[in-house]
Amino acid sequence: MVAYILLFVAHSDLKETREEHEYILSRVDAETYKHIKEEFDADNDYQSITKIVYAVNAEPTYSSNPDELFADIKLMAFADGTMDQMEYAIYNSLKKILS
Repeated sequence: MVAYILLFVAHSDLKETREEHEYILSRVDAETYKHIKEEFDADNDYQSITKIVYAVNAEPTYSSNPDELFADIKLMAFADGTMDQMEYAIYNSLKKILS
């Protein structure tokens, strides 16, 4: 599910940079990325948030230690060198929703 969350953050500014793409591929293999990207592209924002909340609550690693997840999200947001306003807003929104 980490790939889905990272895609959500990467697309918060409506584009996925090469650096963001490479960061996601450093976390998951290419086949997983392709499968998750197809799923992500088919979902709307509500479906994405619902899936993220469900996955984080269902995954003991994330639910018991959200700091690890938020560190990953922050690294994703900075993958292209800066965290723009939309990425910052998504980061803060996810932190509120998932904490």
